[in-house]
Amino acid sequence: MLPPAGGRLARLPPWISRWLGFRSSPPTPLPSPVNYLWSFITAFCGLSVLQVICNYSEYFTSRHVPGIIASYGASAVLVYGMPQAPLAQPRALFGGHFLSALVGICVTKLFSLIPSASKFESLRWLAASLSTAIAIVVMQVTDTTHPPAGATALLPAVDIDVWNLSWYFLPIVLLSSAMILAVALLLNNIQRVYPIFWITPATPTKHQQKPPGPPQSPPFP
Repeated sequence: MLPPAGGRLARLPPWISRWLGFRSSPPTPLPSPVNYLWSFITAFCGLSVLQVICNYSEYFTSRHVPGIIASYGASAVLVYGMPQAPLAQPRALFGGHFLSALVGICVTKLFSLIPSASKFESLRWLAASLSTAIAIVVMQVTDTTHPPAGATALLPAVDIDVWNLSWYFLPIVLLSSAMILAVALLLNNIQRVYPIFWITPATPTKHQQKPPGPPQSPPFP
């Protein structure tokens, strides 16, 4: 789906709008081998950039930030392998991960209020299940469904490194989404198109809508 001809992206110079996913005409589908190659290149580059930032930046290593939030491996499948899928678009990528991370932190912190530390540890599985279940509903209500974000919601309960980040987990998730998106905009738009929409899908204009056919005559008795 392409942005409408009068959209904001269309008003930008082509050398800018191209890298934001705008095309004035539908692109030619790529042969499958070429598409596979770009999926490999973009996924490798996107995940590498993310891990280099978290593994080699003293700012993050001093705060014991994990080298990568595991759920972003699944996001790479959508954003780099299926860039035209509705669940791979920026709204879902950012909103799904952030809201799920927020739910996961809130739910697990509520469980951590249990006076007994051993009891809290024994109930982490319940916090994880409840976090993902609530996150699914939140994503449905906000129209930000992004399947990999289900794992983001349960990580505070099951991953001690993520749990130790506490609220700092939220900006890490935003940064991770931003890096995944930045690489997607740069590399997916060389021969492919990403995103197909930013906030909501473009609605076809009147001249794009198929005109109604002639009225059907009633059948003879």
